[in-house]
Amino acid sequence: MISVIIPTLNEAANLPALLTGLMLEDVPCDIIVVDGGSTDETVSLAEGFGVRVVQSDPGRGRQLAAGAEKATGEIVLFLHADTQFPEGALAAMAAALKNSPDAPGGNFRLLFDGDDGFSRWLEGFYAFLRARGFYYGDSGQFIRRRVLDSIGGVCPVALMEDHDLARRMEAWGKTLCIETPPLVTSSRRFRGRHPVAIVWGWVKIHALYYLGVDTDRLAGLYDSHRRRENPEAPQDPASLRPQSYS
Repeated sequence: MISVIIPTLNEAANLPALLTGLMLEDVPCDIIVVDGGSTDETVSLAEGFGVRVVQSDPGRGRQLAAGAEKATGEIVLFLHADTQFPEGALAAMAAALKNSPDAPGGNFRLLFDGDDGFSRWLEGFYAFLRARGFYYGDSGQFIRRRVLDSIGGVCPVALMEDHDLARRMEAWGKTLCIETPPLVTSSRRFRGRHPVAIVWGWVKIHALYYLGVDTDRLAGLYDSHRRRENPEAPQDPASLRPQSYS
């Protein structure tokens, strides 16, 4: 059994497509939507699909940790709500883990839905990072439950929880990257922002993280970067919607 954990906060526009894609898969899965206090129809939509809904304090790391506590599958897959889930992805993941019994987990190759040059560059940049063992939550991280328990679960931090999970998986053993089919994610967090500013912000957040800056402060810094670079975009409080800086 595969447990799929989806953290949400006001994702009514994106969640139905993801849940529909998952339910079309031939591989049995237990879907857990972990909501951080949505004020739209996210929760009622999830309940309408018949999936488990867990309420959590807001913040992606806290939500993932809460979902992992409820997961009963031998494999745990973490997905962002704006993921476009391709047909056959669960089967490809299960087969890869079966063929590599020593692998602790891994992720999927990631594409972006934007039709601009920066989205194409990001796809290459993500592939460059993945070859060096760096990957993030938007690429569909998955892990064997026994390994997740052994490494202490998901850290309920305000930012960089996915980076932390990847580093601990890599320390456990060689991980897998599912090339086909790839996941597709939204380019929405890059809209209205200059590519140089995005990359510089990514480097800055990572540098501060490794210097030991508190993740709550990093989440606030990240949110302020996005507001400053794109003041017309919806402003989500950092304490409510910290995103992976990737």
